[in-house]
Amino acid sequence: MHTYTGEKPYSCQVCGTAFPHKISLKAHVFTHTGEKPHSCEVCRSSFSQKSHLKTHILIHTGEKPHSCEVCGLMFSQKSHLKTHIIIHTGEKPHSCNICGSTFSLKSHLKTHMLKHTGEKPYPCQVCGTAFSNKTTLKTHMFTHTGEKPHSCEVCGSKFSQKGNLKKHLLTHTGEKSHSCEVCGIAFSHKISLEKHMFKHTGEKPYLCDVCCSTFSQVSNLKTHMLTHTNEKAHSCEVCGLVFSQKSHVKTHMLIHTGEKPHSCEVCGSRFSTKFILKTHMFTHTGEKPHSCVVCASKFSLKSHLKTHVLRHTGEKPYPCQICNTAFFDKTLLKRHMLTHSGEKPHSCEVCGSRFSQKSNLKTHMLKHTRIKI
Repeated sequence: MHTYTGEKPYSCQVCGTAFPHKISLKAHVFTHTGEKPHSCEVCRSSFSQKSHLKTHILIHTGEKPHSCEVCGLMFSQKSHLKTHIIIHTGEKPHSCNICGSTFSLKSHLKTHMLKHTGEKPYPCQVCGTAFSNKTTLKTHMFTHTGEKPHSCEVCGSKFSQKGNLKKHLLTHTGEKSHSCEVCGIAFSHKISLEKHMFKHTGEKPYLCDVCCSTFSQVSNLKTHMLTHTNEKAHSCEVCGLVFSQKSHVKTHMLIHTGEKPHSCEVCGSRFSTKFILKTHMFTHTGEKPHSCVVCASKFSLKSHLKTHVLRHTGEKPYPCQICNTAFFDKTLLKRHMLTHSGEKPHSCEVCGSRFSQKSNLKTHMLKHTRIKI
């Protein structure tokens, strides 16, 4: 029986690393020669060390001899158990010397460091896009293969990423565990809460490199960038109109189909988009969540507030291209244009008289109903 004295008399002739036992040196030398003398009889995988083969064999046997004393989960390797235990202890022993972020695993720290160096060592063999970690590359590959390995046990929907499946499952459970400490609104996802908080803080961390406009959400920045590129990649197959976003095409198609999938639970009115339904609901609730900071007037829609604010600033951003008269509201400009075109789109169903404005038609209709103003 050999006792360990701390001496390391066996040195590697290639790199100089020293070992206490000759067998350890022998195993180490394989890292230089690339030799893998230990092979699996089941799948023929080969390994440089016998201990690695023993660990590999557990994949075939399904044996998991190492159990967690806290939650009972079983693992095939002791190192995996050790990594798992950190979930219970919350320990993060590995810290970044640049920004101070801490991590439970050394591998996570290594991946994090690539953000500081900008290094992306994992390129996609199909399109050339490079990634900082192997997992992200693996996930990216699903965009090329179309593979969706993660399926919902409730409705059968499939997802390319496990994280997306987890988010989807919340639609079935209705769980909203992340609540805003300012206004109390609850969210299913932490990231949704983080985005929501920008409304309270006024923070707009996403900057446009072209015009320096800032946005609270990255999706809004992406949409904004299309105004610089004039890119409209999505077209309607019916009328040929092109749109910058696929979702806009989807909404536009409802004009052709006449579909109104969103119904009001109060009066039964139906609407083509969820946003229009939400706007309609204000007529029942009387809610006016948008208030003017100048005169405290309240509005049900943010767009109405923006138009109202122009009355205070005196700004009139909508000029007539014919006579240069300017208006603070696009609707007023549209109405004004009828004075130039002579168009009278509103007609009386009783006598056929035509009017350029709907309000004038309403006044005219009183003559037929014999109601005195």
